[in-house]
Amino acid sequence: MHRLVEFLVGLLFGLGLIVSGMSDPGKITGFLDLSGTWDPSLAFVMAGAIAVGLFAFAAARRRTSAVLGGAMQLPTRREIDRRLVIGSLVFGVGWGLAGFCPGPVLVALGAGYWQAVVFTVAMLAGLALQGWTAKTRQVGAVEG
Repeated sequence: MHRLVEFLVGLLFGLGLIVSGMSDPGKITGFLDLSGTWDPSLAFVMAGAIAVGLFAFAAARRRTSAVLGGAMQLPTRREIDRRLVIGSLVFGVGWGLAGFCPGPVLVALGAGYWQAVVFTVAMLAGLALQGWTAKTRQVGAVEG
């Protein structure tokens, strides 16, 4: 039953990305192009997502278990540190240059955007590099 619910939630998310235009890199770059022909429509999508998220997280904080019975796992860290700022900057630059972020790129892959393949390869390489550097730092900390 969990897999069916996961599939349906993923399907709903993917359809939302398609309907909102978030899987179209041109829509994203149009939104981020403040000095050219700015397309503000994505601001409404983001505002809607933030509103849903605020209510969802407020409801989740009052629960002791997830809807399907699993453990409730909410973020606990609240501080803004160097890793968060650098990660946000890297994400923003990548989003602006490519017009994709991790969720919509999966939809764009299915739609046949060749740019999505390039982005996905770069994203996976970045994830591997981050994992490798994190392990290197851990080994160095243990040895030092």
